[in-house]
Amino acid sequence: MARIQEVLTDLVASAVEPLGYELVGLEYISQGRHSILRVYIDSPNGINLEDCEKASHQVSAVLDVEDPITGEYNLEMSSPGLDRPLFTLKHYEQFSGSKVKLRLHVAIDGRRKYTGIIKGIEDELVVIGVLDNDTEKEVIRIPLGNIEKANLLVEI
Repeated sequence: MARIQEVLTDLVASAVEPLGYELVGLEYISQGRHSILRVYIDSPNGINLEDCEKASHQVSAVLDVEDPITGEYNLEMSSPGLDRPLFTLKHYEQFSGSKVKLRLHVAIDGRRKYTGIIKGIEDELVVIGVLDNDTEKEVIRIPLGNIEKANLLVEI
């Protein structure tokens, strides 16, 4: 699965970056005929529906030619939104000090789900101050590859 993710990231980046968009990341969810390729793009001016349509058209064309996904899938184009997904070490560095919700592939201390404050990066590890009732209880270090899903938490 990591290989297809890498191939898709390269192909999608080659389609959206010339249009002036940043590829924030993508999620490929393989579910047979109901598979989804969700692509998150951003720009300094934000993203609107026209941006998503333009990027979707370009990404579709590239994927049709290269055909990296066998079978049917739905392509979804989106802005990162307020609950921005985090994909790279750079994202964790950029949003250091922000609140995040994480789900891990492999449990740490018997837990796969954490809410905490991003403390930064140390030796290629994501450092999280784990919150319990909005109080920091401990600091954990997580390899990026163990993070299945991470989103910023919106505080209004």
